[in-house]
Amino acid sequence: MSSTQLRVFLLFSAGYFVSYVFRGVNLGFAPLITHDLGLSAADLGVLTSLYFLGFAGAQIPAGVLLDHFGARRVTAVTILFAALGIGIFGAAHGVGMMMLGRLLIGVGVSVCLGAAFKALAQHFDAARLPLMNGLVMAIGGFGGVVVGSPLTWVLGFASWRAVCVGLGLLTVVVSAALWTLTPDAKETRHQASLGTQFKGTLHILRSAAFWKIGSFSVVTQGVFYAMQSLWVGAWLRDVQGFAPREAASLVSTLGFAMMAGCLGFGAAARSLERRGVSLYVFCGIGMTLFVVTQLLIMFGAPLPAGLLWAAYGVFGGTGILSYAIMARHFPAQMTGRVNTSLTLIIFLLIFGFQIGVGAVLSHWPASGGQYPAIAHLTAWGILVALQVLSAIWYVLPSRTRVQPTQAPVGQRS
Repeated sequence: MSSTQLRVFLLFSAGYFVSYVFRGVNLGFAPLITHDLGLSAADLGVLTSLYFLGFAGAQIPAGVLLDHFGARRVTAVTILFAALGIGIFGAAHGVGMMMLGRLLIGVGVSVCLGAAFKALAQHFDAARLPLMNGLVMAIGGFGGVVVGSPLTWVLGFASWRAVCVGLGLLTVVVSAALWTLTPDAKETRHQASLGTQFKGTLHILRSAAFWKIGSFSVVTQGVFYAMQSLWVGAWLRDVQGFAPREAASLVSTLGFAMMAGCLGFGAAARSLERRGVSLYVFCGIGMTLFVVTQLLIMFGAPLPAGLLWAAYGVFGGTGILSYAIMARHFPAQMTGRVNTSLTLIIFLLIFGFQIGVGAVLSHWPASGGQYPAIAHLTAWGILVALQVLSAIWYVLPSRTRVQPTQAPVGQRS
């Protein structure tokens, strides 16, 4: 790896790490802000999910801007909205301002994942993308570790509002580093007019290959992040009876396992492709194992909790391989829009799933801030059913072969 490649990898990974911390920080904040503001499960679901709504809503323009101005400029500027958002969230004394802050955070980090994948695609060979994308996801996944035991430990001596100040300062530092230290890719600037690039986004969304590749992935990723960033903690406390610190420890275990899974599956994908196993098939196998793991957790399989939740983390991130599959089926100059279009759908689903789980739980009365096991099982059962349906679509033969897609007129270099 050259020094330029290393800088690209580390700096965009740092951006995605910040994004991931923001995504799950309400997991640690939840008991505190629920107590302070008297929120129900439905209220908490809406508040937390606004991050994903802001993230999703910004994806289409973010993809166009990434392809037009380049990953460095767009990421460094946009992430400052997240710094503003966490400042508003931490200073708020009412739900309305907290919702605004959470929405701005989502908008601010909306480009971090797509920008990282685009930058990697511009600086690394296609054969190395599954591994490099996995490495970025692993570093980002460390954010999932941080919002477990480390965040619980910090909240033992610092207020959640002080943590918000620290996150804001960290975000500004990452923005400055991206702006000053990241090299530009020569081919990213001013390839076509913004109007023409928006037409390219419509071409992607009309592509049968895009939907075929993304079908199973978007649902499994939506479920994984909706649960990991909010409802896993409630499940561990309400259903499995863990104390808050034990639950936080398992959340961190999940995060570490996801990091290991991203690294392992990224490396294994490249190795298996050399042996004739397609990335599409390998990705499908990993996502299927994720669904199986959820069923084992739901039905209380007689296995150690740490092992089950580690498996949840390991297999939960396999759907991310679909980004590397997409990179092979669309022209390089459309990579930013392809990535952000896929991310848009994933985050819309996360938004819907987080609200949906909260709404389902709220149909049962809470006792001491906890919901009965049947409430959690009902909510998660619905999510598993949706994943099974998407898996069927993924494996069914398509009418048209999934193959590299040509850009429409005006999009080719």
